[in-house]
Amino acid sequence: MLVIILTNEVNLEEIQFETLIVGLSTHTEQIEGWDAFTSVFGTQIPELIRSKDLSTKDKEITPFYVAGHETVKRILFVGIGNRKQLTEETLRQAFGRVGGHLVKKHYGEVSVLLPSFVSDDLSEHDVAFLAGEGLGMGSYQVLDYKTTVHDTDYDLAAVELLSSADENEIVSYFEVGLVYAEAVNEARTLVNMPANILTPTELGEYARELGEEYDFETHILGKEEIEELGMGALLAVNQGSDEEPRLIVLKYQATDSWENPIALVGKGITFDTGGYSLKPKDGIVGMKGDMGGAAAVLGAMRIIGETRPEKNVIAVIASTDNMVSGTAFKPDDVITSMSGKTIEILNTDAEGRLVLADAVTYAKQQGATAIVDVATLTGGVIVALGMDKTGALTNNEELFEEFMEASLETGEFVWRLPLTENDKKRIRKSEVADLNNSPGRDGHMIFGGGFVGEFAEETPWIHLDIAGTSGTSSAHDLGPKGGTGAMVRTLAAFVERLAEEQ
Repeated sequence: MLVIILTNEVNLEEIQFETLIVGLSTHTEQIEGWDAFTSVFGTQIPELIRSKDLSTKDKEITPFYVAGHETVKRILFVGIGNRKQLTEETLRQAFGRVGGHLVKKHYGEVSVLLPSFVSDDLSEHDVAFLAGEGLGMGSYQVLDYKTTVHDTDYDLAAVELLSSADENEIVSYFEVGLVYAEAVNEARTLVNMPANILTPTELGEYARELGEEYDFETHILGKEEIEELGMGALLAVNQGSDEEPRLIVLKYQATDSWENPIALVGKGITFDTGGYSLKPKDGIVGMKGDMGGAAAVLGAMRIIGETRPEKNVIAVIASTDNMVSGTAFKPDDVITSMSGKTIEILNTDAEGRLVLADAVTYAKQQGATAIVDVATLTGGVIVALGMDKTGALTNNEELFEEFMEASLETGEFVWRLPLTENDKKRIRKSEVADLNNSPGRDGHMIFGGGFVGEFAEETPWIHLDIAGTSGTSSAHDLGPKGGTGAMVRTLAAFVERLAEEQ
C-alpha cells in the first residue's frame, strides 16, 4: 500500500526520502525561497541552469546528485518550460515520465516539492492531483508470463508531498489522482492479457469481484439467461465458440431511487478472428485487445466506486470471442436482435456492433436515459484520425458538449465525425432485413457507430471508437507499450460532471 505523507511547511532540512522531485522553469527565480533552496542543495544550481546542464525543457528530466544533505541523495529536476504557459496535460505527462524513471532506477520512496510546479493556472491542489495521476500511470509495468528471472517487481511505496498549503486537501487530491491512475492501469492489464487467460467467463469474474469490492448491484448473465432475453445478435457472434458468452451488468445507485441513470456500454470481444470474414495473419495478432471498451467501462466503474459521485450509473458489457467453426455465423445470415430488429450479416468481422446492439437495448430496458458506448470498433477510425485520436458520434449536442468538457479536462483527445441521414439509409438498406451490418468500407467508422445508434434510437447517445487509442506499439510519456486504458479517466470525469449538475 502506498504511504502518503504531507508536510504542511516546507522544511528543506527535514525531507524524508533520498529522491526529491523538483520542477524547473525558464524563470530565473524558480520559486519563493529559491535562494534558501540553492543554499541547501547546491549554490552551483543557478549556473547549471544557465549553462543548460540542468534542463528546463518541457518534461525533460535531469538527475542532480546531492552532497552533504542528511537524507536527500539526488534531485530529479523536471523541466516545465515557461511557467506561465504550463498546462495540465504537460504536467501530467511530465510526472508520467518521472514515474517511468523511478521504475528504471527502482526509486521506491520519493519526495515531491509541490510549489516548484505551481503556475498562475495550476494550484498546489492541481499539482497534487496531476502528480498522483502521472506518477501512477507512468510507473505501470506490463504483466508478462516469462519463466526466467526478471526485474519487474517495482513498487512506489511512499510519497512525501512537500507543500506550502495548510489544507490536508492536498493529500485528498493526490489520492484521487492515484485512483484515476490505478483504474487506468487495471484496464491496461485487462487489455494486455492473452485471450486464453481472459475469457468471457474470467472477465465476468473480474467484474463480479469489482462489484463486491464497491457494493455494486452485480449481474453476470450466462448463455441460458442471454438466450431467455432474446439477445440474438450477441448469441450469433458467440455461435462459433466453445467459450460461453457473458452479459456483465454493474449498477451503481447514488440516489434513493433509480432515476436518470447513465449507461456505460462496453464491447467485450476477448478475441476476434473476424469469423468467416477472416482477418489476415498480420491483422489477427493483437486481437486479444478487442475488449478495450469493456476494460474502459470497468476502469471507469472502479473510479466511480472510489469517488462515489451523486449520479446513477449502469455498466453493461457484452462479452464473447468471435471464432470460426462449423457452427459459426456466416455472411448472408439473418439474425434477430434483442430489440426485435432483424440484421443481414454482410461481414462477420463487423461483430462488435452486433454485441453492442443487444447491450444498448438491455441498458435502455434497465431505464438508462443516456448512453455512452465505447469500443475498439473499426480500423476505419485509424484511417480517418490516426492512432492517437478517439472518434465519436452522437445524436445529442448537449450531452456531447458536456462529454467534450470532460475529455479536455483529462487530456484524452476526442474528435466527432458526422452521422448523416444518408449514412443511416445505407445502414438500413437490405432486401431481407431491417438493417445490414456492413454498408461498405468508405466511412467505415461512421457506419459502425451509426449501426449502434439505430438501437439507441431517441435516447441521448455517444459512441466512442477507441480502435486506435486503446493500445500503443511503443512506450510513451504515461506508460509502456501495450494497453493504454483509453477513455477510463474521461468516462469517470464525465459522470462526475453530470453528478455536479444534478
